[in-house]
Amino acid sequence: MSTKRWILTAAVLGSGIVFLDSTVVNVALPRIGRDLPRLFLGVLEGQSYVYNAYLLTLSALLILAGAVNDFYGRKRTFLLGLVGFGATSALCGFAPNMELLVAFRILQGAAGALLVPGSLALLTANFSGEEQGRAFGIWAGASGATTILGPLIGGILVDTISWRAAFFINIPLVAVAAWATWSHVPESRDEQASPTFDWIGAAIVGLSVGGLAFGTIYGQQRAWRDPIGFIALAVGVLATIALPVWMQRARHPLIPLALFRSRNFTVTNISTLLIYGSLYVTFYYVGLFQQGTLGYAAAAAGAAGIPGSLFLIFFSPRFGSLAAKYGPRIFMAVGPVIMAVGVLWYARVPASSEAWKLVPGNPSTYIPPASYFIDFLPAAVIFGVGIMILVAPLTTALMTSVPVHNAGLGSAINNAISRVGPQLAGALIFVFLTANFYASLGSRLHSVDVSSESFRNSVSPLNMPSDAGLVSVVRDASTSSFHLAMLIGAGLLLAGAIVNAAGIQNQAARRKETAESEKEPASATPA
Repeated sequence: MSTKRWILTAAVLGSGIVFLDSTVVNVALPRIGRDLPRLFLGVLEGQSYVYNAYLLTLSALLILAGAVNDFYGRKRTFLLGLVGFGATSALCGFAPNMELLVAFRILQGAAGALLVPGSLALLTANFSGEEQGRAFGIWAGASGATTILGPLIGGILVDTISWRAAFFINIPLVAVAAWATWSHVPESRDEQASPTFDWIGAAIVGLSVGGLAFGTIYGQQRAWRDPIGFIALAVGVLATIALPVWMQRARHPLIPLALFRSRNFTVTNISTLLIYGSLYVTFYYVGLFQQGTLGYAAAAAGAAGIPGSLFLIFFSPRFGSLAAKYGPRIFMAVGPVIMAVGVLWYARVPASSEAWKLVPGNPSTYIPPASYFIDFLPAAVIFGVGIMILVAPLTTALMTSVPVHNAGLGSAINNAISRVGPQLAGALIFVFLTANFYASLGSRLHSVDVSSESFRNSVSPLNMPSDAGLVSVVRDASTSSFHLAMLIGAGLLLAGAIVNAAGIQNQAARRKETAESEKEPASATPA
């Protein structure tokens, strides 16, 4: 293969294993809970920490990791991330108890934070023009593939080998990526960086993103009944407020304010917040509704969305090339509108839609009923077409909106926004929709105290009641809340489309703006 193909392979594998581990371990959690001894954690608590500890450190350290990539060298930092991810994956696979597994997952998330912004920085520094757009498309498609196939891969490994294999599978992938990086990736860094690294700014960013992420995750786990979640959110909010103050006063800030003078960079991050907020709400509530209300098995719920996801996997490279050639604005405006149509189709699904039926004699195979082809498949396909049109152009707009020497940092900021922002929005929407669900029940069940803790522990959108007389009422209330969630998701997508249509500039206008604001050539030569 050519050098550029090896660079692309390294970038795709490096980010792919990070996305893979955010989903593949989910399937292994029940087996981990049964097999691993525990010193002081409960089963459910331990399982939750195994999943969330990884996501928390990954989210909290993304921006710091992006700045480190640019400052210390992208090849060097990427290799460090690969070695760290491989080593911590092995430690997770050999973990003797739940508590050590949680500790190793924290370290694994820290290593993964070096890889996600680093992978896009490598592509930005080594590709240009339509070739760069296609590379971004392949990266986006591969990221979607690992996210979609993660549960399937995890299920096969857990059922045929062991839950430990879900971690060991990373090691050969890391080895290939590390060899490709060492042998073929040229070193590049921010040649305009200051001689000192802004560790104070890094601490403020860590408190900001980490506080918001931890507060959201912990608050949802504890149903917002524990003050620790609110305290963490308060720390995150205060740090977020302090961040721009520090950026203005610091001599060499971690995040230069000049980045946000780029119109495309600012607009892309705003639309990312809106669009990924919709993705979080849509994916969460579709799965919740299918399993909790309609009775889908977890495997069937996962399989139900695959047809639409195939568009992203196979056609993203083409739309990355088109965005590089014609500009990303039209794709970033049209894609979310089509996605919104798909989400609105979900909003018409009735409470009477049938669940996937288990194939007699085969405990792991399901067949879809006729209602699936009317209620869910069209929505999944329409949504898939929209996200196929959107993702690669959004990545192209983001990475061409920042100077090459800030590629790692620009990618990291957007990744942090796409992870933490939607969780915050999702938490607020969850509280609103839960209140709507119980209010709807209260209007139907006048003789039942729906506000009591015992009732809410036994009846929720995820748990149908054991009393057959209540099932239809609860199902109707759950369906009403699901429809409201889909309307909110569609609204966020349409808002993102409007932001993109009004704010994104295509390449010619953006290059003129960049040349005027930075006083440097419009098309930077890769380092």
